[in-house]
Amino acid sequence: MDEKIKQRIENDIKNNKVMLYMKGTPQEPQCGFSAQVVGVLNKYNVAMKTFNILEDEEIRQGIKEYSEWPTIPQLYVNGEFIGGCDIVTELHNSGELADILTNKNKKAL
Repeated sequence: MDEKIKQRIENDIKNNKVMLYMKGTPQEPQCGFSAQVVGVLNKYNVAMKTFNILEDEEIRQGIKEYSEWPTIPQLYVNGEFIGGCDIVTELHNSGELADILTNKNKKAL
C-alpha cells in the first residue's frame, strides 16, 4: 500500500472516535449495507465521521488492504477495527455494540 494512503487512513481512524468507511454518505447511502450500518449507529446518537469510498479509488482499495477486510462498509471505534455490516448488526443485536461505543467513547447512551 502507498505510504501516503496508509497515512491518510491512519489519521482518519486516529483522529475520529467513530470512523465509518462507506459507500455514499449518511444522508444518501449508495448501498444497503452502508445504509444499515448508518441506521444502527444513528440509534446510539454518537458523533461519527464518514468517508465515501466511491469518491476516492485509492482509499477504496487502501482501506481493504489496511484492515485485511474485503468489503465496505468498515467501522472503526477509537482506532480499532470493529467490522463490516454483518458484524456491526450482530454486535448491535447482542447489545455488545452499546458497550463498545460507550466504553470507547466515554459517553453514556
